[in-house]
Amino acid sequence: MSSLDGLWREFKESGSKIAKDKLLVEYAYLVKFIANRLAINLPPSVDRGDLVSSGVLGLIKAVETFEPERGFKFETYAGHKIRGAILDELRALDWVPRSVRQKSRDLQKVFAVLENRLGRIPYDDEVCKEMNISMEEYEDLLTEVTPTTIISLEEQMPDRGSDAKELRIVDSIEDPGSSNPLKELGFAEVKEILKETIANLPEKEKLVVALYHYEELTLKEIGVVLDITESRVSQIHSKAILKLRSKLLQRINA
Repeated sequence: MSSLDGLWREFKESGSKIAKDKLLVEYAYLVKFIANRLAINLPPSVDRGDLVSSGVLGLIKAVETFEPERGFKFETYAGHKIRGAILDELRALDWVPRSVRQKSRDLQKVFAVLENRLGRIPYDDEVCKEMNISMEEYEDLLTEVTPTTIISLEEQMPDRGSDAKELRIVDSIEDPGSSNPLKELGFAEVKEILKETIANLPEKEKLVVALYHYEELTLKEIGVVLDITESRVSQIHSKAILKLRSKLLQRINA
């Protein structure tokens, strides 16, 4: 048995504060890693220390509620808790101006309209033509709405089972051991929609999504890999996420 396994057993069997504190120290790096990744696209006005503090609360909750006997990896479970706690803090701060949120929604609607009209994901020049803006203005717009894409997949969306209920993707994945069939069905459908949409993205957008969300590279690191600027990577990522969200909301609201 490893020392970590011993700490988990001690904490779960006796509630030892010493064991709990040691576990928090052992996994503290997760908070810094996730906070730094989320902070990349945030304005300087958002205090990174506040994000870390919120993330620590998420880590504490993860340690307290994790059930080792289920066989799930703690890092994955804790990652959802930490990220959720930080995103809750960002939502509470309401740091994205309403004007920026509106521009993000408008752009998302344009993607949806063009996809319905064309039967495929629109190209950049088609989006520019629809919005009557230049490519330079389009790229500036993508940069401006970048902050809204950080929590795009955490936003609440209508549950088709009831107009009075809402479903968040994060609700479906927060507990790896969830046995709620409605949530499992909802998450399975969401995964299929995202998988299908990602497959249809332009190659560069698909690659940026894969490198950022699956390989967990930073935008700067992706820029080095693709030999483009970090700001350009940010634009590509924002565009991809808005397209994914547009498709997801279309299907869920259908």
